[in-house]
Amino acid sequence: MSLSSVLKDLEELTSNAKQTQDDLLDEILRVNANTKYLLPFLHGNPDKELFKKNVPIVTYEDARPYIERVADGEPSDVISGEPITSFFLSSGTTGGKQKIFPVNNKFFEKIVFIDALRTSIISKHINCVEQGKAMSFLNTRPLSTTSSGLLVAPLMTSFIVSSYFKKYWSSTRFTSPDEVILCVDNKQSMYCHLLCGLVRREEVVSLVATFASGVVQAITFLESNWKELCNNIRSGYISEWITDLGCKDSVSIILGGPNPHLADLIEQECSQKSWEGIITRLWPNIKFIQSTLTGQMSQYIPILEFYSNKLPLISPSYSSSETLFGVNVNPLCKPQDVSYTFMPNMSYFEFIPVDEGNNGEIIDLVNVKLGCFYETLVTNGFGLYRYRMGDILQVTGFYNSAPQFRFVRRKKGKSHKKPSKCHLLAL
Repeated sequence: MSLSSVLKDLEELTSNAKQTQDDLLDEILRVNANTKYLLPFLHGNPDKELFKKNVPIVTYEDARPYIERVADGEPSDVISGEPITSFFLSSGTTGGKQKIFPVNNKFFEKIVFIDALRTSIISKHINCVEQGKAMSFLNTRPLSTTSSGLLVAPLMTSFIVSSYFKKYWSSTRFTSPDEVILCVDNKQSMYCHLLCGLVRREEVVSLVATFASGVVQAITFLESNWKELCNNIRSGYISEWITDLGCKDSVSIILGGPNPHLADLIEQECSQKSWEGIITRLWPNIKFIQSTLTGQMSQYIPILEFYSNKLPLISPSYSSSETLFGVNVNPLCKPQDVSYTFMPNMSYFEFIPVDEGNNGEIIDLVNVKLGCFYETLVTNGFGLYRYRMGDILQVTGFYNSAPQFRFVRRKKGKSHKKPSKCHLLAL
């Protein structure tokens, strides 16, 4: 997908948000109206108005018995008209248990689209990004399966082990080879990510981690291990404690023999008393840091600015195990000001106004109002229907006809204090 074609998709989708949402709901209901979950509400009729009138708003506790039935081996048509091929494992807990969410390969296709979109947006704002490599700190967690044999893993792990990762991402865009990303030992993976990134320092144009905390952890790890990393670069041999054969063999090729000059340069920078600007000192061609910096991750902004000489900190997209929501079309804004443009082709979105005076009103995506606070409902094609996300968002503007939202907080339950009215922003 070319930069121009992806940006054209952005314009078309956001200019036709209502029609795209209507078409998507039509498709979801046509495929899923006869599932065991929807049949009592729709009686096989894929009518949008019937859906809005009869299908209840649910939490995970409501959906969990149906999801677990498929996980335990019942046919996918309990919840989905198309085969469920795996489950995403969420970090959230319900009754002491982690949440699992059903998916199939269409979700991975949406990941590829959102990634192409956010990459194109960043390339539009920052020159020559596509000519370098990203030093990523992606890693993989151990895999598990349901009792029926379906894969259960976190979203990113599921994507990395899929064919979509190798086809669309792979090591061509990262300083680390695939074997390091696929390593399930976090310490070995982190060490090898840093070693590859230091050897390829001149190629690095960005630093990428799923969460801002991961970037800080990587720099902290570097601070504790830079001497050993320098020794590996100086000798041309990787440390013996790296026992993962995939890591050992692939990283040894990247090391490419002794490089005392590079080791001396890294040692000179890392041995300085202050680590202010260490990222730009070690990676002189780096242009930005890409990570989730909103919500709880915002606490890491000051330390990242310290380490990076205030490089642009980009929160490129808003996503979860339930769905992908949207992208940041203004990537160079301050991380504190990030809003996400919802993409109407990801899921069918509805909104509950967060207002003490709300009388059960449910609002479609294109009808939200500037400055108002909402909780999002998600209907996807994988078994979630009118699902309460629990994220409180505020409308900050519109990109064409698609609304833009600022993440405010997670809903804390019935006792938490809600905004009593809409607040217009000084845009």
